[in-house]
Amino acid sequence: MLGKTEAFDVAIIGGGIVSLSAAVYCGRLNLKTVVIGSESGGTLAKTNIVENYPGFISITGIGLTNKVLEHAKQYNNKIFQGVVEKVTWNRRSCFKVRTKKKDFHAKAIIFATGSKWRKLGVPGEEEFTNKGVHYCALCDGPVYKNKIVFVTGGGDSAVKEALLLSQFAKEVYVLARSKLKPEPINMQRMNANKKIKSFEGVQIKEIKGTKFVESVVLNKKLGESNVLKADAVFVDVGHVPLSTLAIPLGVKVNKNKEIIINKESKTNIIGIYAAGDVTDTKSKQAITGVGEAVKAVYSIYEYLNNEKILCGNVDER
Repeated sequence: MLGKTEAFDVAIIGGGIVSLSAAVYCGRLNLKTVVIGSESGGTLAKTNIVENYPGFISITGIGLTNKVLEHAKQYNNKIFQGVVEKVTWNRRSCFKVRTKKKDFHAKAIIFATGSKWRKLGVPGEEEFTNKGVHYCALCDGPVYKNKIVFVTGGGDSAVKEALLLSQFAKEVYVLARSKLKPEPINMQRMNANKKIKSFEGVQIKEIKGTKFVESVVLNKKLGESNVLKADAVFVDVGHVPLSTLAIPLGVKVNKNKEIIINKESKTNIIGIYAAGDVTDTKSKQAITGVGEAVKAVYSIYEYLNNEKILCGNVDER
Protein backbone atom coordinates (compact mmCIF):
# COMPACT_ATOMS: atom_id res chain seq x y z
CA MET A 1 0.00 0.00 0.00
CA LEU A 2 1.26 3.45 -0.91
CA GLY A 3 0.08 6.52 0.95
CA LYS A 4 -2.71 6.89 3.44
CA THR A 5 -5.79 4.68 3.20
CA GLU A 6 -8.99 6.70 2.88
CA ALA A 7 -12.33 5.58 4.31
CA PHE A 8 -15.61 6.06 2.46
CA ASP A 9 -19.25 5.14 2.84
CA VAL A 10 -19.37 3.74 -0.70
CA ALA A 11 -16.75 2.54 -3.17
CA ILE A 12 -18.06 2.26 -6.74
CA ILE A 13 -15.87 0.10 -8.95
CA GLY A 14 -16.06 1.00 -12.63
CA GLY A 15 -15.69 4.17 -14.67
CA GLY A 16 -18.73 4.12 -16.96
CA ILE A 17 -22.10 5.84 -16.99
CA VAL A 18 -23.55 3.34 -14.49
CA SER A 19 -20.81 4.08 -11.93
CA LEU A 20 -21.08 7.83 -12.46
CA SER A 21 -24.88 7.76 -12.12
CA ALA A 22 -24.51 5.90 -8.84
CA ALA A 23 -22.12 8.63 -7.71
CA VAL A 24 -24.70 11.31 -8.50
CA TYR A 25 -27.24 9.67 -6.20
CA CYS A 26 -24.63 8.99 -3.52
CA GLY A 27 -23.82 12.69 -3.60
CA ARG A 28 -27.46 13.65 -3.25
CA LEU A 29 -27.74 11.41 -0.19
CA ASN A 30 -24.54 12.82 1.37
CA LEU A 31 -22.72 9.50 1.18
CA LYS A 32 -18.96 9.88 1.08
CA THR A 33 -18.11 8.16 -2.18
CA VAL A 34 -15.17 7.15 -4.33
CA VAL A 35 -15.48 6.02 -7.96
CA ILE A 36 -12.57 3.83 -9.06
CA GLY A 37 -12.13 2.98 -12.73
CA SER A 38 -9.29 2.15 -15.08
CA GLU A 39 -10.70 4.42 -17.79
CA SER A 40 -13.36 7.09 -17.88
CA GLY A 41 -16.51 6.35 -19.83
CA GLY A 42 -16.45 2.58 -20.23
CA THR A 43 -17.96 0.85 -23.26
CA LEU A 44 -20.63 3.52 -23.86
CA ALA A 45 -17.93 6.13 -24.49
CA LYS A 46 -16.87 4.08 -27.51
CA THR A 47 -20.39 4.13 -28.98
CA ASN A 48 -20.90 6.56 -31.84
CA ILE A 49 -24.57 7.55 -31.55
CA VAL A 50 -27.01 6.88 -28.69
CA GLU A 51 -30.69 7.34 -29.55
CA ASN A 52 -32.42 5.29 -26.86
CA TYR A 53 -31.52 7.26 -23.73
CA PRO A 54 -34.52 9.33 -22.54
CA GLY A 55 -34.08 13.07 -22.86
CA PHE A 56 -31.61 12.89 -25.76
CA ILE A 57 -32.95 12.37 -29.26
CA SER A 58 -29.41 11.74 -30.46
CA ILE A 59 -26.11 12.10 -28.64
CA THR A 60 -22.65 10.55 -28.86
CA GLY A 61 -21.69 7.97 -26.27
CA ILE A 62 -18.83 10.10 -24.96
CA GLY A 63 -21.10 13.16 -24.94
CA LEU A 64 -23.66 11.41 -22.73
CA THR A 65 -20.98 10.01 -20.44
CA ASN A 66 -19.35 13.42 -20.03
CA LYS A 67 -22.67 14.97 -19.04
CA VAL A 68 -23.12 12.40 -16.27
CA LEU A 69 -19.47 12.84 -15.21
CA GLU A 70 -20.00 16.59 -14.94
CA HIS A 71 -23.12 15.95 -12.85
CA ALA A 72 -21.24 13.55 -10.54
CA LYS A 73 -18.53 16.17 -10.00
CA GLN A 74 -21.09 18.61 -8.65
CA TYR A 75 -21.04 16.62 -5.42
CA ASN A 76 -18.21 15.80 -3.05
CA ASN A 77 -17.31 12.61 -4.88
CA LYS A 78 -13.76 11.42 -5.39
CA ILE A 79 -13.04 10.20 -8.93
CA PHE A 80 -9.93 8.00 -8.93
CA GLN A 81 -8.43 6.56 -12.10
CA GLY A 82 -6.70 3.26 -11.49
CA VAL A 83 -6.95 -0.50 -11.84
CA VAL A 84 -8.51 -2.35 -8.91
CA GLU A 85 -6.33 -5.35 -8.12
CA LYS A 86 -8.31 -6.89 -5.27
CA VAL A 87 -11.27 -6.37 -2.96
CA THR A 88 -11.25 -7.86 0.54
CA TRP A 89 -13.50 -7.59 3.57
CA ASN A 90 -13.24 -8.14 7.32
CA ARG A 91 -15.40 -9.32 10.20
CA ARG A 92 -16.72 -5.79 10.72
CA SER A 93 -18.15 -5.77 7.19
CA CYS A 94 -15.67 -3.17 6.02
CA PHE A 95 -14.24 -3.53 2.52
CA LYS A 96 -10.77 -2.73 1.29
CA VAL A 97 -10.31 -1.86 -2.38
CA ARG A 98 -6.70 -2.22 -3.46
CA THR A 99 -5.09 -0.44 -6.41
CA LYS A 100 -1.43 -0.12 -7.32
CA LYS A 101 -1.24 3.46 -6.08
CA LYS A 102 -3.69 3.55 -3.19
CA ASP A 103 -6.05 1.55 -0.98
CA PHE A 104 -9.58 2.60 -0.04
CA HIS A 105 -11.84 1.44 2.79
CA ALA A 106 -15.61 1.47 2.31
CA LYS A 107 -18.71 0.37 4.17
CA ALA A 108 -20.42 -0.75 0.96
CA ILE A 109 -19.36 -1.71 -2.56
CA ILE A 110 -21.10 -1.30 -5.90
CA PHE A 111 -19.68 -3.43 -8.70
CA ALA A 112 -20.38 -1.58 -11.95
CA THR A 113 -17.45 -3.10 -13.77
CA GLY A 114 -19.35 -3.72 -16.99
CA SER A 115 -18.09 -6.14 -19.60
CA LYS A 116 -15.49 -6.60 -22.30
CA TRP A 117 -15.95 -7.57 -25.93
CA ARG A 118 -16.28 -11.28 -26.58
CA LYS A 119 -13.73 -12.73 -29.00
CA LEU A 120 -14.79 -14.48 -32.18
CA GLY A 121 -12.44 -17.38 -31.45
CA VAL A 122 -11.27 -18.20 -34.97
CA PRO A 123 -7.78 -18.67 -36.44
CA GLY A 124 -6.17 -15.35 -37.30
CA GLU A 125 -8.15 -13.26 -34.79
CA GLU A 126 -5.38 -12.91 -32.23
CA GLU A 127 -2.66 -12.61 -34.85
CA PHE A 128 -4.35 -9.69 -36.60
CA THR A 129 -5.83 -7.86 -33.62
CA ASN A 130 -5.27 -4.14 -34.29
CA LYS A 131 -3.93 -5.15 -37.70
CA GLY A 132 -7.34 -5.40 -39.31
CA VAL A 133 -9.27 -7.11 -36.51
CA HIS A 134 -11.07 -4.62 -34.27
CA TYR A 135 -13.84 -4.40 -31.67
CA CYS A 136 -14.81 -0.72 -31.91
CA ALA A 137 -15.89 0.97 -35.14
CA LEU A 138 -15.81 4.43 -33.58
CA CYS A 139 -12.19 3.88 -32.49
CA ASP A 140 -10.81 2.29 -35.65
CA GLY A 141 -13.33 2.74 -38.46
CA PRO A 142 -11.94 5.98 -39.95
CA VAL A 143 -8.74 4.13 -40.95
CA TYR A 144 -10.69 2.09 -43.52
CA LYS A 145 -11.77 4.80 -45.93
CA ASN A 146 -12.75 3.26 -49.29
CA LYS A 147 -11.91 -0.24 -47.98
CA ILE A 148 -13.87 -3.49 -47.66
CA VAL A 149 -14.86 -4.34 -44.09
CA PHE A 150 -16.82 -7.10 -42.40
CA VAL A 151 -18.93 -6.91 -39.24
CA THR A 152 -19.70 -10.14 -37.39
CA GLY A 153 -22.79 -10.16 -35.21
CA GLY A 154 -26.54 -10.00 -35.56
CA GLY A 155 -27.61 -7.67 -32.76
CA ASP A 156 -28.46 -4.00 -32.74
CA SER A 157 -24.94 -2.95 -31.81
CA ALA A 158 -23.47 -4.84 -34.78
CA VAL A 159 -25.84 -3.11 -37.19
CA LYS A 160 -25.01 0.28 -35.67
CA GLU A 161 -21.32 -0.51 -36.13
CA ALA A 162 -22.02 -1.27 -39.81
CA LEU A 163 -23.90 2.00 -40.24
CA LEU A 164 -20.99 3.93 -38.80
CA LEU A 165 -18.44 2.05 -40.91
CA SER A 166 -20.44 2.82 -44.05
CA GLN A 167 -19.44 6.46 -43.59
CA PHE A 168 -15.86 5.46 -44.38
CA ALA A 169 -15.71 2.08 -46.09
CA LYS A 170 -16.47 1.28 -49.73
CA GLU A 171 -18.34 -1.92 -48.84
CA VAL A 172 -19.62 -3.28 -45.52
CA TYR A 173 -20.67 -6.90 -45.05
CA VAL A 174 -22.73 -7.82 -41.98
CA LEU A 175 -22.59 -11.51 -41.11
CA ALA A 176 -25.07 -12.92 -38.58
CA ARG A 177 -24.60 -16.44 -37.24
CA SER A 178 -28.37 -16.92 -37.18
CA LYS A 179 -30.96 -14.15 -37.44
CA LEU A 180 -30.41 -10.41 -37.62
CA LYS A 181 -32.10 -8.85 -34.58
CA PRO A 182 -31.50 -5.08 -34.55
CA GLU A 183 -34.03 -2.47 -33.52
CA PRO A 184 -36.49 -1.93 -36.39
CA ILE A 185 -35.28 1.62 -37.09
CA ASN A 186 -31.70 0.42 -37.51
CA MET A 187 -32.80 -2.49 -39.71
CA GLN A 188 -34.52 0.05 -41.97
CA ARG A 189 -31.42 2.23 -42.07
CA MET A 190 -29.20 -0.72 -42.92
CA ASN A 191 -31.51 -1.99 -45.68
CA ALA A 192 -31.62 1.49 -47.19
CA ASN A 193 -27.83 1.83 -47.17
CA LYS A 194 -26.40 0.80 -50.56
CA LYS A 195 -22.94 0.22 -49.10
CA ILE A 196 -24.13 -2.47 -46.66
CA LYS A 197 -24.90 -6.08 -47.53
CA SER A 198 -26.22 -8.36 -44.78
CA PHE A 199 -26.32 -12.16 -44.59
CA GLU A 200 -27.88 -14.55 -42.10
CA GLY A 201 -26.46 -17.94 -41.23
CA VAL A 202 -22.96 -16.94 -42.36
CA GLN A 203 -19.90 -17.09 -40.12
CA ILE A 204 -16.23 -16.30 -40.43
CA LYS A 205 -14.18 -19.48 -39.99
CA GLU A 206 -10.72 -17.96 -40.45
CA ILE A 207 -9.05 -14.57 -40.94
CA LYS A 208 -6.06 -14.52 -43.29
CA GLY A 209 -3.34 -12.10 -44.25
CA THR A 210 0.39 -11.39 -44.13
CA LYS A 211 1.15 -8.30 -42.08
CA PHE A 212 -2.49 -7.18 -42.09
CA VAL A 213 -5.90 -8.72 -42.78
CA GLU A 214 -6.35 -9.57 -46.45
CA SER A 215 -9.26 -12.03 -46.59
CA VAL A 216 -11.85 -13.99 -44.64
CA VAL A 217 -12.86 -17.64 -44.99
CA LEU A 218 -16.59 -18.19 -44.54
CA ASN A 219 -18.60 -21.29 -43.64
CA LYS A 220 -20.44 -21.08 -46.95
CA LYS A 221 -20.08 -19.44 -50.35
CA LEU A 222 -21.21 -15.90 -51.01
CA GLY A 223 -21.33 -15.88 -54.78
CA GLU A 224 -18.63 -18.05 -56.31
CA SER A 225 -16.36 -18.50 -53.29
CA ASN A 226 -16.25 -18.77 -49.53
CA VAL A 227 -13.00 -16.78 -49.44
CA LEU A 228 -13.58 -13.03 -49.78
CA LYS A 229 -11.24 -10.07 -49.88
CA ALA A 230 -11.33 -8.07 -46.63
CA ASP A 231 -9.35 -5.14 -45.28
CA ALA A 232 -10.84 -5.35 -41.79
CA VAL A 233 -13.08 -7.41 -39.53
CA PHE A 234 -15.06 -5.75 -36.74
CA VAL A 235 -16.19 -8.25 -34.12
CA ASP A 236 -19.47 -7.67 -32.29
CA VAL A 237 -20.62 -11.02 -30.91
CA GLY A 238 -21.52 -10.06 -27.36
CA HIS A 239 -19.72 -9.29 -24.15
CA VAL A 240 -18.07 -11.08 -21.23
CA PRO A 241 -19.00 -9.74 -17.75
CA LEU A 242 -16.09 -8.40 -15.69
CA SER A 243 -16.99 -10.13 -12.44
CA THR A 244 -13.60 -11.56 -11.41
CA LEU A 245 -13.18 -9.10 -8.52
CA ALA A 246 -16.55 -10.06 -7.02
CA ILE A 247 -16.33 -13.85 -7.23
CA PRO A 248 -13.57 -14.34 -4.58
CA LEU A 249 -15.77 -12.45 -2.09
CA GLY A 250 -18.41 -15.16 -2.36
CA VAL A 251 -20.72 -13.16 -4.61
CA LYS A 252 -23.00 -15.52 -6.52
CA VAL A 253 -22.86 -15.50 -10.32
CA ASN A 254 -24.79 -17.41 -12.97
CA LYS A 255 -23.34 -19.80 -15.55
CA ASN A 256 -22.28 -16.82 -17.67
CA LYS A 257 -20.38 -15.32 -14.70
CA GLU A 258 -22.89 -12.47 -14.41
CA ILE A 259 -23.47 -11.21 -10.86
CA ILE A 260 -26.90 -12.21 -9.58
CA ILE A 261 -28.86 -9.30 -8.11
CA ASN A 262 -32.38 -8.87 -6.76
CA LYS A 263 -34.81 -6.06 -7.55
CA GLU A 264 -32.96 -3.77 -5.12
CA SER A 265 -29.60 -4.44 -6.80
CA LYS A 266 -28.41 -6.47 -3.79
CA THR A 267 -26.12 -9.48 -4.14
CA ASN A 268 -26.10 -12.43 -1.75
CA ILE A 269 -23.38 -10.70 0.34
CA ILE A 270 -24.43 -7.95 2.76
CA GLY A 271 -22.88 -4.65 1.75
CA ILE A 272 -22.18 -5.67 -1.84
CA TYR A 273 -24.33 -4.41 -4.71
CA ALA A 274 -24.04 -4.53 -8.49
CA ALA A 275 -25.45 -2.72 -11.51
CA GLY A 276 -25.12 -2.63 -15.27
CA ASP A 277 -23.69 -5.09 -17.79
CA VAL A 278 -21.88 -7.13 -15.12
CA THR A 279 -25.22 -8.29 -13.67
CA ASP A 280 -27.68 -11.01 -14.74
CA THR A 281 -30.23 -8.49 -16.01
CA LYS A 282 -31.36 -9.50 -19.50
CA SER A 283 -31.63 -6.03 -21.00
CA LYS A 284 -28.10 -4.65 -21.37
CA GLN A 285 -28.79 -0.97 -21.91
CA ALA A 286 -27.29 2.16 -20.38
CA ILE A 287 -30.68 3.21 -19.04
CA THR A 288 -31.37 -0.11 -17.30
CA GLY A 289 -27.90 -0.11 -15.76
CA VAL A 290 -28.42 3.42 -14.48
CA GLY A 291 -31.73 2.33 -12.93
CA GLU A 292 -29.99 -0.54 -11.16
CA ALA A 293 -27.33 1.87 -9.90
CA VAL A 294 -29.96 4.18 -8.42
CA LYS A 295 -31.66 1.26 -6.66
CA ALA A 296 -28.28 0.14 -5.31
CA VAL A 297 -27.62 3.56 -3.81
CA TYR A 298 -31.00 3.72 -2.07
CA SER A 299 -30.45 0.20 -0.75
CA ILE A 300 -27.06 1.27 0.62
CA TYR A 301 -28.52 4.40 2.19
CA GLU A 302 -31.07 2.30 4.05
CA TYR A 303 -28.42 -0.26 5.02
CA LEU A 304 -26.00 2.32 6.43
CA ASN A 305 -28.75 4.06 8.38
CA ASN A 306 -29.64 0.80 10.08
CA GLU A 307 -26.18 -0.65 10.68
CA LYS A 308 -23.21 0.66 12.63
CA ILE A 309 -20.16 -0.19 10.55
CA LEU A 310 -16.60 0.65 11.56
CA CYS A 311 -13.94 0.85 8.88
CA GLY A 312 -10.25 0.70 9.64
CA ASN A 313 -7.08 -1.30 9.25
CA VAL A 314 -8.24 -4.64 10.61
CA ASP A 315 -7.64 -8.17 9.44
CA GLU A 316 -9.30 -9.16 6.17
CA ARG A 317 -10.68 -12.51 5.16
